[in-house]
Amino acid sequence: MGNRTDYFNDPDAPKANSIVPAVTAFVVNDAGDVLMERRSDNGRWGMPGGVQEIGENIAGTVVREVLEETGIVTEVVGLVGIFTDPGHVIAFADGEVRQEFSLCFRARPVSGEIRVSSESLEVRWVPRAEIDALDVSPTTRRRLEEGFRGSPVTTIS
Repeated sequence: MGNRTDYFNDPDAPKANSIVPAVTAFVVNDAGDVLMERRSDNGRWGMPGGVQEIGENIAGTVVREVLEETGIVTEVVGLVGIFTDPGHVIAFADGEVRQEFSLCFRARPVSGEIRVSSESLEVRWVPRAEIDALDVSPTTRRRLEEGFRGSPVTTIS
Protein backbone atom coordinates (compact mmCIF):
# COMPACT_ATOMS: atom_id res chain seq x y z
CA MET A 1 0.00 0.00 0.00
CA GLY A 2 1.05 3.61 -0.32
CA ASN A 3 1.19 3.80 -4.14
CA ARG A 4 -1.73 6.24 -4.10
CA THR A 5 -2.82 9.12 -1.84
CA ASP A 6 -6.23 10.73 -2.19
CA TYR A 7 -6.78 14.35 -1.17
CA PHE A 8 -10.23 15.82 -0.59
CA ASN A 9 -10.50 19.62 -0.49
CA ASP A 10 -7.07 19.74 1.17
CA PRO A 11 -5.23 23.08 0.79
CA ASP A 12 -1.92 21.19 1.16
CA ALA A 13 -2.71 18.79 -1.71
CA PRO A 14 -0.27 18.78 -4.61
CA LYS A 15 -1.40 20.54 -7.77
CA ALA A 16 -3.00 18.29 -10.38
CA ASN A 17 -0.94 17.64 -13.50
CA SER A 18 -3.32 15.30 -15.37
CA ILE A 19 -6.94 14.43 -16.03
CA VAL A 20 -7.65 10.87 -17.16
CA PRO A 21 -11.03 9.39 -18.17
CA ALA A 22 -11.82 6.72 -15.58
CA VAL A 23 -14.80 4.59 -14.61
CA THR A 24 -16.26 3.02 -11.52
CA ALA A 25 -18.94 0.35 -11.59
CA PHE A 26 -21.97 0.27 -9.30
CA VAL A 27 -22.75 -3.45 -9.65
CA VAL A 28 -25.75 -4.76 -7.70
CA ASN A 29 -26.88 -8.39 -7.62
CA ASP A 30 -30.44 -9.73 -7.33
CA ALA A 31 -30.18 -9.67 -3.51
CA GLY A 32 -29.42 -5.92 -3.58
CA ASP A 33 -25.77 -6.35 -2.53
CA VAL A 34 -23.10 -4.19 -4.16
CA LEU A 35 -19.80 -5.50 -5.53
CA MET A 36 -16.92 -3.96 -3.57
CA GLU A 37 -13.17 -4.48 -3.38
CA ARG A 38 -10.61 -3.56 -0.76
CA ARG A 39 -7.98 -1.84 -2.88
CA SER A 40 -4.35 -2.94 -2.71
CA ASP A 41 -3.06 0.61 -3.41
CA ASN A 42 -4.63 2.30 -0.38
CA GLY A 43 -6.37 -0.42 1.69
CA ARG A 44 -9.79 1.23 1.44
CA TRP A 45 -12.97 -0.25 0.05
CA GLY A 46 -14.18 0.92 -3.34
CA MET A 47 -16.10 -0.03 -6.41
CA PRO A 48 -14.18 -1.73 -9.21
CA GLY A 49 -12.96 0.54 -11.96
CA GLY A 50 -10.04 2.07 -13.77
CA VAL A 51 -8.90 4.10 -16.73
CA GLN A 52 -10.10 3.88 -20.31
CA GLU A 53 -7.57 2.42 -22.74
CA ILE A 54 -7.03 3.48 -26.34
CA GLY A 55 -9.17 1.42 -28.69
CA GLU A 56 -12.04 0.67 -26.32
CA ASN A 57 -15.35 2.39 -25.75
CA ILE A 58 -16.25 3.47 -22.21
CA ALA A 59 -18.76 0.63 -21.61
CA GLY A 60 -16.00 -1.79 -22.63
CA THR A 61 -13.76 -0.17 -20.02
CA VAL A 62 -16.34 -0.90 -17.33
CA VAL A 63 -16.74 -4.54 -18.35
CA ARG A 64 -12.97 -5.10 -18.63
CA GLU A 65 -12.09 -3.44 -15.33
CA VAL A 66 -14.77 -5.24 -13.32
CA LEU A 67 -13.74 -8.60 -14.80
CA GLU A 68 -10.00 -7.96 -14.24
CA GLU A 69 -10.45 -6.80 -10.66
CA THR A 70 -13.25 -9.06 -9.40
CA GLY A 71 -13.82 -12.03 -11.73
CA ILE A 72 -17.40 -10.91 -12.41
CA VAL A 73 -18.67 -10.40 -15.97
CA THR A 74 -21.08 -7.45 -16.14
CA GLU A 75 -23.40 -5.65 -18.49
CA VAL A 76 -23.61 -1.85 -18.37
CA VAL A 77 -27.24 -0.75 -17.89
CA GLY A 78 -26.99 2.96 -17.08
CA LEU A 79 -25.04 5.90 -15.74
CA VAL A 80 -25.06 6.84 -12.05
CA GLY A 81 -23.13 10.05 -12.57
CA ILE A 82 -20.15 12.04 -13.77
CA PHE A 83 -17.79 13.10 -10.98
CA THR A 84 -15.14 15.74 -11.75
CA ASP A 85 -14.55 17.52 -8.43
CA PRO A 86 -11.28 19.50 -8.72
CA GLY A 87 -11.05 19.24 -4.92
CA HIS A 88 -10.36 15.52 -5.26
CA VAL A 89 -6.85 14.84 -6.46
CA ILE A 90 -4.99 11.56 -6.44
CA ALA A 91 -1.21 11.56 -6.06
CA PHE A 92 0.64 8.49 -7.35
CA ALA A 93 4.12 7.33 -6.40
CA ASP A 94 5.41 8.06 -9.94
CA GLY A 95 4.69 11.82 -9.60
CA GLU A 96 1.37 11.90 -11.42
CA VAL A 97 -1.25 13.99 -9.62
CA ARG A 98 -4.63 13.38 -11.18
CA GLN A 99 -7.76 15.50 -10.89
CA GLU A 100 -10.81 13.29 -10.51
CA PHE A 101 -12.66 12.55 -13.75
CA SER A 102 -14.82 9.53 -13.08
CA LEU A 103 -17.88 8.19 -14.84
CA CYS A 104 -19.82 5.91 -12.50
CA PHE A 105 -21.85 3.32 -14.39
CA ARG A 106 -24.69 1.12 -13.23
CA ALA A 107 -24.04 -2.51 -14.18
CA ARG A 108 -25.53 -5.89 -13.50
CA PRO A 109 -23.66 -9.15 -12.98
CA VAL A 110 -24.01 -11.69 -15.80
CA SER A 111 -21.62 -14.49 -14.79
CA GLY A 112 -18.31 -15.28 -13.13
CA GLU A 113 -16.98 -16.10 -9.69
CA ILE A 114 -15.50 -13.60 -7.25
CA ARG A 115 -11.71 -13.56 -7.10
CA VAL A 116 -9.09 -11.07 -6.00
CA SER A 117 -6.54 -9.52 -8.35
CA SER A 118 -3.27 -7.65 -7.91
CA GLU A 119 -5.40 -4.51 -7.44
CA SER A 120 -7.54 -5.94 -4.64
CA LEU A 121 -6.92 -7.43 -1.21
CA GLU A 122 -10.49 -8.64 -0.87
CA VAL A 123 -13.59 -8.71 -3.10
CA ARG A 124 -17.13 -9.40 -1.92
CA TRP A 125 -20.82 -8.66 -2.32
CA VAL A 126 -21.66 -6.19 0.44
CA PRO A 127 -25.22 -5.85 1.80
CA ARG A 128 -26.37 -2.23 1.77
CA ALA A 129 -26.74 -2.27 5.57
CA GLU A 130 -23.00 -3.02 5.99
CA ILE A 131 -21.63 -0.29 3.73
CA ASP A 132 -21.56 2.42 6.41
CA ALA A 133 -19.15 0.29 8.46
CA LEU A 134 -16.58 0.06 5.63
CA ASP A 135 -13.58 2.36 5.25
CA VAL A 136 -14.43 4.13 1.98
CA SER A 137 -13.37 7.48 0.57
CA PRO A 138 -15.83 10.39 0.56
CA THR A 139 -16.12 10.18 -3.24
CA THR A 140 -16.88 6.45 -3.13
CA ARG A 141 -19.51 7.03 -0.45
CA ARG A 142 -21.15 9.70 -2.63
CA ARG A 143 -21.21 7.39 -5.67
CA LEU A 144 -22.74 4.59 -3.59
CA GLU A 145 -25.41 6.95 -2.22
CA GLU A 146 -26.24 8.16 -5.74
CA GLY A 147 -26.32 4.59 -7.05
CA PHE A 148 -28.67 3.36 -4.35
CA ARG A 149 -30.84 6.47 -4.73
CA GLY A 150 -31.51 5.26 -8.25
CA SER A 151 -32.67 8.60 -9.56
CA PRO A 152 -33.58 8.67 -13.27
CA VAL A 153 -31.58 11.92 -13.45
CA THR A 154 -27.82 11.47 -13.80
CA THR A 155 -25.66 13.25 -11.23
CA ILE A 156 -23.14 15.64 -12.75
CA SER A 157 -20.62 17.25 -10.39
